[in-house]
Amino acid sequence: MTEAPARSAEQRKKDTLHRLEHDVDAWVATAGTDGAAPYLVPLSFVWDGTTLLFATPAESPTGRNLVATGTARLGIGPTRDVVIVEGTVRAVTPEDLPEEDAEVFAGKTGFDPRQLADRYLYFSVTPRRVQAWREANELPGRDLMRDGRWLPAD
Repeated sequence: MTEAPARSAEQRKKDTLHRLEHDVDAWVATAGTDGAAPYLVPLSFVWDGTTLLFATPAESPTGRNLVATGTARLGIGPTRDVVIVEGTVRAVTPEDLPEEDAEVFAGKTGFDPRQLADRYLYFSVTPRRVQAWREANELPGRDLMRDGRWLPAD
């Protein structure tokens, strides 16, 4: 396979923001404080321009891990056009989530946790680190955000 030329940092950021705005699903990796193996699940999300919002049952391993540690790592996109987000997590009850946010979430993801019998929590993820790459030639410079700040474009 012939590699395309590496994208500039500016193009990678633009492509990453497009993916965050238009994709619906992410792989969410969490780990508990008890030393158990990390847990990985696919979850739907909404990006509001600064945070990602997703929902999962409060008593699921993912829900418990997110509450316990307040951190997550997300993989978005296919392996040859991946965005990795590491962030801090804040749990939000359905009662505390603004109605407008719950409606946007339900509309984009196609499901409404407020309508389910199991108790769900919403989780707001604030990115602290964002990486993006397509091929090996994009591994250098894959960091687009560090410490919650977008890096300057080249």
